[in-house]
Amino acid sequence: MDGIINILKPPKMTSHDVVYVVRKTLNMKKVGHTGTLDPMAAGVLPVCLGKATRVSQYLMDDMKKYRCEMILGHNTDTLDRWGTVINSRPVTVGEEDIRKAFQQFRGEVLQIPPMYSALKQNGKKLYELAREGKTVDREARKIFIEEIDILRVAGDTILFDVVCSKGTYVRTLCEDIGNYLECGGYMSFLLRTGSGRFNLANAMTLETLQKVETEKIKSEYLFDVDYPLTHMSRIDVRTSSLKYLLNGNHIYRKNMVGNPQLIEDAMVRLYVDNRFIALGRVKRDSDLYIDIDRVFN
Repeated sequence: MDGIINILKPPKMTSHDVVYVVRKTLNMKKVGHTGTLDPMAAGVLPVCLGKATRVSQYLMDDMKKYRCEMILGHNTDTLDRWGTVINSRPVTVGEEDIRKAFQQFRGEVLQIPPMYSALKQNGKKLYELAREGKTVDREARKIFIEEIDILRVAGDTILFDVVCSKGTYVRTLCEDIGNYLECGGYMSFLLRTGSGRFNLANAMTLETLQKVETEKIKSEYLFDVDYPLTHMSRIDVRTSSLKYLLNGNHIYRKNMVGNPQLIEDAMVRLYVDNRFIALGRVKRDSDLYIDIDRVFN
């Protein structure tokens, strides 16, 4: 089975737990997720099967959408409600101040990853160091907040939607906003509502996966390998150049159907007779050509 299924991850499961269940249920070895979702968070987790595991790295770059609830007035060691409160301050700001503060976090933002995360330092995961009571310096990383919109402010509780780049820790975002307001804050709820073209509407639960027949999974829940890649331009390659393409050779204009527009350094999808064959990157020599990155057939 080759393709992608969009799993609605329940809370209290790691992303690797989900992969294990999918692998066991479908009796497949080549299974991989497309970006870690915190164990206590729920929501969209695209899982690649078979040949689709070769596109997982491209899906990790997709923008992610979340619905989040945060509580003002406290900081916790894990930056969420499952941690220990380490600092409390009175909340003296009103809704107008809160809305203004949120706007400061649009666009490119520097963010320091939390200690309770799976990032490694000197070969050891940060959360392992944190559990030993250790804190180490972490380098701030650039992230991008495309959208951040408050849905409701009720006392010290804020419900908001955010669209952000890969590598964004929404827990850290909550703490940073709380600290900006000089009262602290932590995440109390997180739901990933979207990842690229995948959303809650086209997700399936693990219970459904385990109940339905394989043929129904293929017909109703399995997305084609190229489904999440439609943001990349499509290039049709001549049938006579199929073997050339399958061998991973460069594709020149003479190998293409028509005269498609090529943009230097852009990733493109390559098809032969309407069949998705490969991904490549546009490069330049004396003319533009396509350097093959992945072959799927």
